[in-house]
Amino acid sequence: MRTRRTARTLLTLTTAVLLLAPTAGLAAAQGSSDRSGGSAHSTGKGSGHHHPGRPDPRPTSYLLDPADQAAEDVFPEGVAVHRDTFYVGSTTDGTIYRGSLDEPVATPFLLGGEDGRTSAIGMKADGRTLFVAGGATGLVFAYDVRTRELVGSWQVAQTGEPTFLNDIAISPRGDVYVTDSMRPALYRIDARDRRTDGVAELPVFVDFTGTVLEYQPGFNVNGIVVSQDGKHLVVAQSNTAELFRVTIADRSVAQVDLGGEAVSGDGLVLQGRTLYAVERQGDVGYIVKIDLSRGLAAGTVVSRTTDPSFNDPTTAALAGRSLLVVNSQFGERAAGVEPGPFTVSRVPAP
Repeated sequence: MRTRRTARTLLTLTTAVLLLAPTAGLAAAQGSSDRSGGSAHSTGKGSGHHHPGRPDPRPTSYLLDPADQAAEDVFPEGVAVHRDTFYVGSTTDGTIYRGSLDEPVATPFLLGGEDGRTSAIGMKADGRTLFVAGGATGLVFAYDVRTRELVGSWQVAQTGEPTFLNDIAISPRGDVYVTDSMRPALYRIDARDRRTDGVAELPVFVDFTGTVLEYQPGFNVNGIVVSQDGKHLVVAQSNTAELFRVTIADRSVAQVDLGGEAVSGDGLVLQGRTLYAVERQGDVGYIVKIDLSRGLAAGTVVSRTTDPSFNDPTTAALAGRSLLVVNSQFGERAAGVEPGPFTVSRVPAP
């Protein structure tokens, strides 16, 4: 049996790391280019600004301190940023951590198990509301971050089929889109229906059956982003290493032409004309930078970058000019190896 790490021990370790390595530079691992770019927008919002020419005083690594009742083996997955606050979810017990970009430690904000939230995967913050995808539970939760109150809850149709609600994107008009890695479905919560009394059924927006996006064995559609004009979605199909565009108006689905490049995307971030895809490659992992064309129909992979702090990264969120990257340590879990302290890396956006 493991000995529980105390908050003081973890804080000491984090402080030491920050003192020894105040910055973590991204190292280019591989790059290519063949197309021109287009328009897009980010999946998260954050200030993260500092005075030009001065060293950035903010931490480059954030410790997830389980503290008290939360499960010690966090194995985090999703991250959301709103201004200077970020949220991270535990796949193990559903705890939601909250941290400040200015502080090196994040602590439990919503304890796991509450409201049936036994696992927390993708999440997005929109104003004062935090939306959380519940993985294999088939549940989506909405919380008021000021009061911690559950203000909305949705459940996939009870068909007996496996489900895994994975990631969330929110359109400019406030519609909430949710991916399912097991069922060939994309869900949408209308902007007018973001509050519920009890548990509502999660509405299917697109049935991928019969489209060019064919579900295969394993984990399929994963990360999702929405364009700034609210016309298109881009989703990553992890097990086929492909990206697809969904046109919201007619619900049509088309593969994004990457010129033959494979991108095994997990989490996605869209900013300006740039798409960032977090690509897990064992314990290392990469941020893949892709320049998209106008209309998001095609793109060019321009670089793959990594960082010494990465440990099986899953997803990212934009915080000013930086990306917050979640270090899941899923490789350690699969191998039955003792994990180290669970962290979120803050790295410059490539």
